[in-house]
Amino acid sequence: MTEQLRLMAVHAHPDDESSKGAATMAKYVSEGVDVLVATCTGGERGSILNPKLQGDPYIEEHIHEVRKKEMDEAREILGVKQEWLGFVDSGLPEGDPLPPLPDGCFALQDVDEAAGRLVKLIREFKPQVITTYDENGGYPHPDHIMTHKITMVAFEAAGDPEKYPEAGEPWQPQKLYYNQGFNRPRTVALHEALLERGMDSPYGEWLERWKQFEQRERTLTTYVPCADFFEIRDKALIAHATQIDPDGGWFRVPMDIQREVWPTEEYELAKSRVDTSLPEDDLFAGIRNN
Repeated sequence: MTEQLRLMAVHAHPDDESSKGAATMAKYVSEGVDVLVATCTGGERGSILNPKLQGDPYIEEHIHEVRKKEMDEAREILGVKQEWLGFVDSGLPEGDPLPPLPDGCFALQDVDEAAGRLVKLIREFKPQVITTYDENGGYPHPDHIMTHKITMVAFEAAGDPEKYPEAGEPWQPQKLYYNQGFNRPRTVALHEALLERGMDSPYGEWLERWKQFEQRERTLTTYVPCADFFEIRDKALIAHATQIDPDGGWFRVPMDIQREVWPTEEYELAKSRVDTSLPEDDLFAGIRNN
């Protein structure tokens, strides 16, 4: 295939692109693939999760601007392009019963109407492959679930000239994947590798919670080898300083163990308009040679 390969990753908030599939994106950038991150919201209602920055009045007052600058830095580190879809963060409701979502937030938008913004971006960028979250959002944040919903609509509608005629010339992406990097086999493998080496594991509580919640195991179809880009992934993640503690659990597994034990990032093929055989090691399998 001589046409430029293009990958679009649709995410809910700034920082999601760096914690889900970042090494994959950096790998493809290094190979000359055009990669675009579509960020649905500005993360305006995100909490300051890095204890070193909690209580800073400037950050609390200007969280939207701060997170935008963090996204700019992460984008540069990964070498990707990035566009904002312009929706407002819904926040993560807590309590029993859960409080209502705030008026005007992303998760309360009409799905078909909201998908129009993504259709326009798809038609402009013309990706062959799109990645996003599964129907559970990866975890049940209302913005992640809404991201899934609008991406599913946009994937089908972008190639249909009858849908969203104001959004530009039709373009049909060929494959749609769900990010599944936080999967049980990977977590177990890293957990056991650490214990075998006499080291503490940050995954013990994760695995216990997995036992408590009866979630179906996802089907991992695609394992992208990207261990050479794990350090770039971590740098991009650390760039989101309000969200990530550089001394926190994200970084407790030594890099050499990660590369040896689990050198891939994983995906679930949700839709494909090309023939491919599973398992895959390339998001563009079935596209490169057509």
